[in-house]
Amino acid sequence: MRFRGIIFDLDGTLLDTIKDIANAMNNVLKKLGYPVHSTESYCYFIGEGIEKLVRRALPQQAFTDAFVSQCIDSMKKEYERCWNMHSDPYAGVPELLSCLQEQHMPMAILSNKPHDFTKIMVEALLPRWSFCKVWGARPSVPKKPDPAAALQIAKDFALLPDQVLFLGDTKTDMETANRAGMYPVGALWGFRDEQELRQSGAKELIENPLDLLKILK
Repeated sequence: MRFRGIIFDLDGTLLDTIKDIANAMNNVLKKLGYPVHSTESYCYFIGEGIEKLVRRALPQQAFTDAFVSQCIDSMKKEYERCWNMHSDPYAGVPELLSCLQEQHMPMAILSNKPHDFTKIMVEALLPRWSFCKVWGARPSVPKKPDPAAALQIAKDFALLPDQVLFLGDTKTDMETANRAGMYPVGALWGFRDEQELRQSGAKELIENPLDLLKILK
């Protein structure tokens, strides 16, 4: 088998979380008296960390860093309240993870979501499967698309980067995989489209989580 380890993105890849993210940020905007956005808009706001999400959701005007920080804190509090109202694994993800676990395939999760939320969500929504690492955004480590965290996971797998497959749904994930020397696979059921994934370096695209098994054969 060419690939001996897998790194998954979380939001838009393993879990459909967009409604809860949109509702949380829109609640913050409503309280501030600002316009809200459609759920579909948030598919393009997320992917590069909570600060980028907040800045993209705020009106296009100059805000101080202090104000943005306040909005980030408000978003975290709102999301902590509502993160599990609509979020669930995508259809086919449980079956995929079970097959990989039966094959003793090392698996890890690497997200730009804040680390505490990443851990909580995986423990609550993906409790039946074992992951070697579950990492969200941490102050001491650069966020994706910087390859540092992905490369550290490969070391923890005791694998070379080119032995690791990286499955994600955004250009951030594809760029991370390419910079790390891993094999980027785009998830078409996620938050971005085929064009973005191809242009950002996806080697293959799959329409269903179980299609990943064909690549691994």
